[in-house]
Amino acid sequence: MTPSQSGGVKRRKTREFDFSSAEAVQESIRQNDYIADKTLATTLFLAMKLEKPLFLEGEAGVGKTELAKVLATLLDTELIRLQCYEGLDSNSALYEWNYAKQLLHIKMEEGSEGDAKQIEKDIFSEEYLIERPLLRALVRSKEKPAVLLIDEIDRSDEEFEAFLLEILSDFQITIPEMGTIKAARNPVVVLTSNRTREIHDALKRRCLYLWVDYPAFEKEVEIVTTKVPDAPIKLAEQICRFMCQARTMDFYKRPGVAETLDWAQALLALHKDELDANSVRETLGCILKYQDDIKRIEENGIESMVATAHLSPEVGV
Repeated sequence: MTPSQSGGVKRRKTREFDFSSAEAVQESIRQNDYIADKTLATTLFLAMKLEKPLFLEGEAGVGKTELAKVLATLLDTELIRLQCYEGLDSNSALYEWNYAKQLLHIKMEEGSEGDAKQIEKDIFSEEYLIERPLLRALVRSKEKPAVLLIDEIDRSDEEFEAFLLEILSDFQITIPEMGTIKAARNPVVVLTSNRTREIHDALKRRCLYLWVDYPAFEKEVEIVTTKVPDAPIKLAEQICRFMCQARTMDFYKRPGVAETLDWAQALLALHKDELDANSVRETLGCILKYQDDIKRIEENGIESMVATAHLSPEVGV
């Protein structure tokens, strides 16, 4: 299975989704363990009301993809994910024909008196069509609109970006052998970008845009205590103060919220109830993924960073 073929997943709804107002949206997603500020909740509310795609841009690991997953859970619908990558083309994103199955059918008809036109009609029918994420999001809308997550659009090339713009314009595609397929109801679309390159203005103009930044200290503490409820509040605060300091450094890859949560779980597994320099050194692989970044934080002075995490609650706020 290629990255673009990420299957749809039906999310089990845990609580009723109230999107009557921005405040209601904020509370609904909070009840499903996603901590959102008012700006994010308002943008999501407007995207739902105006039926516009939501474009989330920000560093990796700040919760963009997770929001789409929570949204699918709240809507009690299928999450269909298109993972973008360099070289992604329309066939991989839309549909392909099952050539092996078509060839088998043709072989089976050899020697028979079957009509050639009928055979051609048979092999270019839904039975031989392989749905990729974009087509799947359109055809599944007959039951209930799916959440279509177009993840890391910045990793695709400009040609695919232009193709995607056409799809989002009218939510229909034409398959030459079968005709035009149009969504009965438009899917809920969430696009994400880590901003490794700029996305064309034409695509952004079709969406509601939001920059998702690293969380402030208090918000990250709330995220940790929500997602890792067994973490003592003192440890959660020390972790988040340390992360606030780390994100000010010139890393190749700064750690996101995902790394904060991994680190909190790792420290709990090691039965730590507060940070110390040795445990930080032993678990740096949870938050930093490049050796140059690990060397840089060691040169900066782990002891002093730990001391600040213990003594200065205002750091990074």
